Amino acid sequence: MTENTHQRTTLILGGTGKTGRRVVERLTARGLPVRAGSRSGEPPFDWEDQTMWAPVLRDVESVYVTYYPDLAFPGAADAVGAFAELAVANGVRRLVLLSGRGEEEAQVSEEAVRKSGAEWTILRASWFSQNFSEYYLLEPVLSGVIALPAGNMAEPFVDADDIADVAVAALTEDGHAGRLYELSGPRLLTFADAAEEIAKASGREVRYVPVSAEDYENTLVEYGVPAEEATLLTALFTKVLDGRNAHLTDGVRRALGREPRDFTDYARDAAATGVWSD
Repeated sequence: MTENTHQRTTLILGGTGKTGRRVVERLTARGLPVRAGSRSGEPPFDWEDQTMWAPVLRDVESVYVTYYPDLAFPGAADAVGAFAELAVANGVRRLVLLSGRGEEEAQVSEEAVRKSGAEWTILRASWFSQNFSEYYLLEPVLSGVIALPAGNMAEPFVDADDIADVAVAALTEDGHAGRLYELSGPRLLTFADAAEEIAKASGREVRYVPVSAEDYENTLVEYGVPAEEATLLTALFTKVLDGRNAHLTDGVRRALGREPRDFTDYARDAAATGVWSD
């Protein structure tokens, strides 16, 4: 595969998020022109304000598309489809969409990107390893109890660095257009397994406690999540953590020619940053 050295700016939607930030860092390190699309960006971007879309697309050739809060949420497919159409009309040649494994609703957005007329690549990712150290589950880890409605189901946790590497390849190299990559880690772990790995790496006591969907939803509301969003998040987690994703995929190897990063390596490196230290 050869890198496309003639591209204009690459736009990263969600440029401050878990994968978007990493994609921005990688492109910047290569000296490639990149624009981070976020509410704090210049120009700013917001999925809920279409007047902000055209300005961020100026002089853009490729876009990494991530949708907040999730492609499974109502309205996501309409927004992604409208954005993809506008992007192509503004000269964008390549779209790389971050999607979720096991989310039928997200596949409507995938289809919208496929039909946009751009060269497309779809990345369907499993549960991020970094959810335990960057925002979402960091506080539960620090409290010593990870409570989720996941039962004892196994998940092939995928490293956000692997997702970013695949995204950069799809954005900058030939050979990825028209490809759907399902991204997972190299082995299955239950959330209890993950908690044990984190405890071993961090030296702190961390355990997983399975809870009911109702209890989890109530906890989200208690922490200030709007009731409607809490209901949607709980329904999403209950669905994707029902065992449908409890198998490994070869997406990282197909895209990069190497094996995905193991959760043990993630936990060791995350612990070394001090993120789980008191």
